[in-house]
Amino acid sequence: MTDKNKERFYNDKKFIGSPDGRVLRILAEYFGPLQRFRQNKIADTIVFFGSARINSQQDAKEALKNAPNNISKKKKDQLHRDLKMSHYYEDAQELAFRLTKWSKGLKDKKKRFIITSGGGPGIMEAANRGASAAKGLSVGLNITLPHEQSGNQWISNELSFHFHYFFMRKFWFLYLAKALVVFPGGFGTLDELMELLTLIQTKKMLKRLPIVVYDSKYWKKVIDFDYMVKMGTISEEDMDLFYFADTIDEAYKYLTTELVKAHLKGKNF
Repeated sequence: MTDKNKERFYNDKKFIGSPDGRVLRILAEYFGPLQRFRQNKIADTIVFFGSARINSQQDAKEALKNAPNNISKKKKDQLHRDLKMSHYYEDAQELAFRLTKWSKGLKDKKKRFIITSGGGPGIMEAANRGASAAKGLSVGLNITLPHEQSGNQWISNELSFHFHYFFMRKFWFLYLAKALVVFPGGFGTLDELMELLTLIQTKKMLKRLPIVVYDSKYWKKVIDFDYMVKMGTISEEDMDLFYFADTIDEAYKYLTTELVKAHLKGKNF
């Protein structure tokens, strides 16, 4: 028997990458992050969702400033739109900064309410950047996509995870989460918001989980929640599953108040 044939199956990349090795890959995306969270003494998280396509104000201004004179009207309008949308990046960064400062002041041996994002650019980068500016840890739950960057420089060492399976990534978004903030976004953000609300509505998730939906004007245009209530596809009580916030102060006050009530007792506060 050759040395090659003696190779153990758990060292056989061909086997691990095969359909028969799928269960092992799934387990690796559960136990790998679990070990890393434990090693870093992370008790729980605050998750930020939002568009990967929203630039920082500085980048949006530079892109508009450096645009060629012969730029098309469509492209110029897009650059002006990007600048207008960039305030969401700044708001996400500031909110993550303030929440990190607040959580670092808690009396707990474990690290509480660590800012977590999908690890990419846009709102995800802003959240990680805000936490980093406050000298706190920040988590990035990356997934490789054809047209979008994976990972950003503001994620803490050893806390940048790279997933193959969307459902395992979603599991880690919610398993440690004690609160979520949903900034304006596209299909991915809608998917994450709706799955989260479904889990809470159907009581598959029982923990108290404050959810901030940021910028009521944007979200009420994207989803007509009131019409859904009117037509009976959701109940009026379902509107209490989340909270609209239009400013950083509103979001910060709601989140910290709810987290104190639900998760902080005695020595922790």
